[in-house]
Amino acid sequence: MLTFEDLLAEHRHALDDTTALAASAGDLTVPTPCAGWDLADLFGHMVGQNLGFAAAVADGDAPVAAYSSVPVTVDDVARRWQESAGRVRGAFGAADPEATIHLAEFNFRPTVTVALGMQLLDAAVHAWDVSTALGRDYRPSAATIGFVLDMARQIAARPGGTPVFAAPLVERGEDPWGDALRLLGRDPDRDRPEVG
Repeated sequence: MLTFEDLLAEHRHALDDTTALAASAGDLTVPTPCAGWDLADLFGHMVGQNLGFAAAVADGDAPVAAYSSVPVTVDDVARRWQESAGRVRGAFGAADPEATIHLAEFNFRPTVTVALGMQLLDAAVHAWDVSTALGRDYRPSAATIGFVLDMARQIAARPGGTPVFAAPLVERGEDPWGDALRLLGRDPDRDRPEVG
């Protein structure tokens, strides 16, 4: 089981991985594994989530509007991403792990530790989404894979699923990262857009 400090370190790595990807994103119109979203839409969503979580963790609550997608362009995506990543990293790093916060977008009141776990899952999976859109492979650390797979199994087992992720696919038991992605509605064998 990952400690709060472990989660902080894994979260930082996932954010840093996406920072490197954002710096090399030259075309934001390419499709992503997130249905109906191109890379600009995905980065806009990710930046908005970082800012919303950062505000909720720092202040104990934040309005739903704080999580709104932020429009990005090829000229400012790297800067906007890095700024939002710094904000959310700093908020979690300064927070009391056992404090309860309100995530208005989800109508959920988790501890800071649980919220950090949610953010780690999101950061790792979206790093894969971005990487896939750019025609690259992405695999986080073994610790993150184990954590995300466990959370993905819990999410997939919920009655009615979750509106946040696409319907879960069946685990194959061949690769834990591939199974984590499948349980969160992604198929690593299919979700690879053609990059021209």
